[in-house]
Parts: sequence; C-alpha cells; structure tokens
Amino acid sequence: MAICILQEMSHPPNFGAALSGPPTLIHGVGEERAALLGRLKITTVQDLLLHPPRRYEDRRHFLSICDLRLEEPATVRGRIQAAGIKSFKRGSRRMFEMVLDDGSGRLHCRWWQAQSWMETWYVPGREFLVFGRLNRLKPRTMDHPETEWCEPGDDEFIHANRIVPIHPLTEGLSSRVLRTLVWNALEQFEKDVAEPTIHPDLKLYPSRANAIRMIHFPNEPADVEVARQRLALDEFVKLQSQIQGRRRRFQEQARGLPCAGNNQLMRPFLSGLPFSLTSSQTRVLREIRTDMGGPYPMRRLLQGDVGCGKTVVAACAALMALESGFNVAIMAPTEILAVQHYHQFSQWLKPLGMEVSLQTGSASGKNVESPPAHPPQSAPIPPSVTVGTHALLTARIELRNLGLVIIDEQHKFGVAQRESLVRKGHFPHLLVMTATPIPRTLGLTLYGDLDLSVMERGPGGRGNIKTHVRGSDKLARVFEFVRGRMTEGRQAYIIYPRVQASEEDGDVKAVTREFQKIQEAMAPFKAGLLHGSLTTREKEEVMAAFRENRVQALVATSLVEVGVDVPNATVMVVENAEQFGLAQLHQLRGRVGRGSHESHCILISNSLSDSAKARLDILAKTTDGFQIAEEDLKMRGPGELLGQQQSGLPELIFGNLATDMNLIHQARNLVMQEKPESIRVLDNSKAGQVSGKA
Repeated sequence: MAICILQEMSHPPNFGAALSGPPTLIHGVGEERAALLGRLKITTVQDLLLHPPRRYEDRRHFLSICDLRLEEPATVRGRIQAAGIKSFKRGSRRMFEMVLDDGSGRLHCRWWQAQSWMETWYVPGREFLVFGRLNRLKPRTMDHPETEWCEPGDDEFIHANRIVPIHPLTEGLSSRVLRTLVWNALEQFEKDVAEPTIHPDLKLYPSRANAIRMIHFPNEPADVEVARQRLALDEFVKLQSQIQGRRRRFQEQARGLPCAGNNQLMRPFLSGLPFSLTSSQTRVLREIRTDMGGPYPMRRLLQGDVGCGKTVVAACAALMALESGFNVAIMAPTEILAVQHYHQFSQWLKPLGMEVSLQTGSASGKNVESPPAHPPQSAPIPPSVTVGTHALLTARIELRNLGLVIIDEQHKFGVAQRESLVRKGHFPHLLVMTATPIPRTLGLTLYGDLDLSVMERGPGGRGNIKTHVRGSDKLARVFEFVRGRMTEGRQAYIIYPRVQASEEDGDVKAVTREFQKIQEAMAPFKAGLLHGSLTTREKEEVMAAFRENRVQALVATSLVEVGVDVPNATVMVVENAEQFGLAQLHQLRGRVGRGSHESHCILISNSLSDSAKARLDILAKTTDGFQIAEEDLKMRGPGELLGQQQSGLPELIFGNLATDMNLIHQARNLVMQEKPESIRVLDNSKAGQVSGKA
C-alpha cells in the first residue's frame, strides 16, 4: 500500500480558510456551545475535526431485551409502545419515560430532566436503537440511554449501530452532543480538507479527509490505527520540514571554520595515553574531523552510554581546533563536572603547551585560572581552552576566536542556552555530548537538526555491574555488604532523593537527615556529605577527599549523576529508588563499574505501585542504556523524560514518539527527497481496538 507525503510544509497542512473559522459555523453550535468547546481548546472548525476520541464502543450488534444483564453495556432495537412525562407531587421534578418492545420483552427508558421536545420525538410506533446499561431488572430499566431513530430509508446512524467514538469532554457538553457536532462538522466541511502537496509518483491512502472521518467514525476497528498513522504521518512531515528547513537556512548563511587540524598535538597526546582508542572512538573522531574540515559548521550530537569514553573524544576534537589556531569552550551543567573536566583537560593538554582555564558562577581564587594576558601585538595569541558552567553564557566572559563549542550532558541545558553560547563566536563548530541515551525517535525529532554519532561500547578492562532491587527491610544487610567492600579497600555512593525532609514527602528520605545514621552504620569508615546547598568550596573539598579515598562513603543527592569518575567506587546504593526516572537511575549506576573491580548497584524501594516495580525491574535486567531509554520514553512520555527546559518539543495529536519510529523515518526520508519505492501506512499489528460489549 503506497503513500506519499508533501515535500514542504511551513504551516499547518491541508486546511482551507473555511476550516480556520470559528465553531459557530458548524450546525448546532451557538455562542454558548462555542464557549464550552473553548474549554477543550477547540476554537476553530479545524480543532474540532482534529479532536480525537479517547476510546470507542462497538454498538453494531444487538441483544434481545430479554437477554440484557445488569450494568452491561448493550444495544437493542424495538418499537415504542408508550411514552410520556411523569410529574411528582413533591417539587417540580418531571421524568420522561418511554417503553420499548422488541418482541422478547419490554425496556423502560427514563430521562430525569424531561423536556417538551421529547414528546414529539419519542412517538409510539416509531422504531429506535437504544444503547445503555441496565440498572434495574423489574422492570428492565435504563436511565439516560443514547438513542437513534430508525427513520425509513435512513441507513446512517451516529450514536448506535456502529463503532461509536467517545471523545474527551468538559462539563456541560455531553458525549452525545459532541459526537453530533463532529458529525455535523464532517458533513459540512469534509470537502474543504485538502491533500498536501504530494510527490507526483506516489498516492496517499487513505486521503486526509477520509482519515479524519475514519478516526471519528470507523467502519471497522482496524480503521482507527490506519487513520491515526495517516494523520501522524502529516504531523511528522510537518515537523521534519521545519527541522530540515532550519538546517538548509543555516547552511546557506554559515561557512565552516577550518578546524580539521594537522595532528601536531594529536600524535603526542594519543601516544601519551595509557590506553588505545576503541574502534568506536576512532570512527567518531573521523566523523568529527570530516565535519570540522567541511564547508559548514559542525553540528553534531555525540551519544554514548555511561563510561564509553566520550571525554577523550572531546579532547581530541578540542586538539583539532587548537592545532588550527582556534579557541575552545567547554560547558558542563554542574560545577562538580566543570571542575572535573578542568582538571582532566589540564592534565592532558598543559603538557602539550595548551592553556586551560575554569569559569564558574561561584568559583574563585585558586579554583580559577584566567586566560593568559594578551602578549604584545607582534606576538601571536596562543589558542586556549575555557571550561565552565552556565557562567560562560554571561556577558562578562568573552570567548574570542572561538572555533569549537563542546557542551557536555546537553540535555541539562535548554536549546536557547546552547544557541547563546554558540553566538559568542562566528559560527563555531558545535559538539554536544550526552551519556543519557536518547531514544531514536527523539534523536530524529527533537535533535533532528544535529548529525548523530553513537559510541556503542566503552574501553575494555572494566568490571561488570550487577543491579539488585531490595526492600528497606534489607537495609541492614545492604550496609553490611557495603562495609565488606570497604574492608577490601573499595568505596561507595549512598544516594537520597531529597536534600531536606518535609511533611509532604512522607516516607521519602533526605540526605541531611540520614547522614548521621550513615556515619554510624559505616563506622569505622568515614562518610562525606554532598548536595546542592553546599558552597562550591565545600563540594570540592568532599569530592577531593572521596577521589583520594580519605572518604569511603559519599552520601549525596543525584548531584553526582553526571560525569563523576572515581574508579575505586564499586557500590552504588540508591534509597527511595522509585523517586528517580529510569534514565537517571542508569546515570547514577554509571558512577560505578569505572575500574577493573566488579561493582554493584543496589536499589532500595518499598513502592507497591506496578509502574515503579516495572521500572526497577527493567533496570535490574539490562545495562543497555539505549534499551532503558526506549522503555523510559514508553512509560513516561517525552515531556516527563526531558523536562520543561527542553524547548522545541513537538506537540503531537496523533503521532507517538515512543512507538512511531517507522513513520518518523518515512517522513524524514521524503522531506529530504529520498523517495522510497513504497511505504506502508497500515501496520496491522497495531490495529486499533474498540471497547464495549454487544
């Protein structure tokens, strides 16, 4: 089944001017109903047509009235034997009741707010379809059922004798009314739903107009998924058009700086390393060198699991720029990681004659080395590396002759922050790195304007990591195990989700409250405390003590989740593990297993929820960060996974970033004018399901 997609969409696709009009254009919508629709963010005809049902009920199959069961949804068909309004002595309450007969029995249908039009509609002798739940057996009674008059010669029904959509509602707007309004909108405006501009050799199936009708009123259960995929395809094409459009505009106005280098610094650097680069690292460096010597500025995302050696690759990229006479800026999300990068890059690059400086918001004195003073005008200014946090974004810090920007753990920064740093130079090359594996669907959407490099495996010689899930009743034995590892000379992290305890948190533990208990439990070994409320100096002192094994147990918050590298630490204990996301727990686990010794990650949780158990079980079964990221996306969705600071997250009505990898690839290929011979819309394995009994 072949389809085609538009080549370019810079605005919402396929809607004419009529569909941009207010809902009052739809038959049955006045100002009052328009206001109710506004609560559902439906302000145009188009919005109503793209307001998808949340579920479906199959009302195509009839039961005999005598076979109805209490509280089971069912559809019956019969003729009205009697109907009328009943008044009650007390108050002004009035009920309308009609009696339906199908030959097997009688059904009493009641509406407790009788209206005058009912007497002219529910006329004895007329045949009706009735859908609802039986709430009494003697006599058989349904309160407020949905009905449909079987007019002679009328084969179309909206509320019965079909698969019926159940839409999201708001107070004052019933399911029946909203369904009728959608039907009316389709009857009036379906002809105005135009197809996108298509490739001349391809044809879309179903058409966009048909897909919109199918998503609301499917003939068969499988139609729902066919329609959803067709409409999702339009969304992904629009998104990919925007991404590729930005990329084209960028390449039209930007020219790459010549930063491929000449290996003058690279050769002695690599020969001085105590290890050889992996094949994965070598491959990525070839990609980076090609970019940095190419016609356009590099925009590359380096994605690799924890401990795979991204920092060495970043250092090699920096050397390429330095060899070419350009400066380098490296931005990290935390002061701890920035300081660690500063020490690591200083250790690597200063022996080669390169200057490395540190700039953070609160660092001072010995922790900051400013760039060298400008030499006389007759002497060339040697290139240098500046490492920092968000402080690099401030106006007080100038980054002259900037050839390369490296952003570590880029998901911790917003897109605007990334662009702000790049704008400090004149189209410098950009390398963004993350140890949080990004699901492939997000890589093609949120980061679709970046070229992707993936490092599959880390350096050899590292110990295995075993992951265990335990209840808090096993905590004493866990701490005994930790002390045993310390007796062997190893170290441990003990992580808590909060800095301070509060009444709202219930049983969730806080690091400041638990620290004294850990000191006592770990005795005679020494524990250190680390959290975000400490001063920069306090953080650096405890981290230095931990690196030097003067502190054996680091009691901390998730502050250590990225970048901290202490190979002697072999145990990670996380209390209240259910409070953390899967990707975050995987990052925390990556703090151990960085040396040659076997390591252990112990997740402590008393949560009884199925979702929490499922997440922790996934972590216990695999150390594959990419598999974990895919599961995290499915369970939490992209908004929860990435946080609010990631701007540019697409708002999708029909597309699903967790499951629609195939559609995203199709959209991307067609927008980039890589026409496949045939693309399938329909995936029968995902055919939509309808609910309800007949």
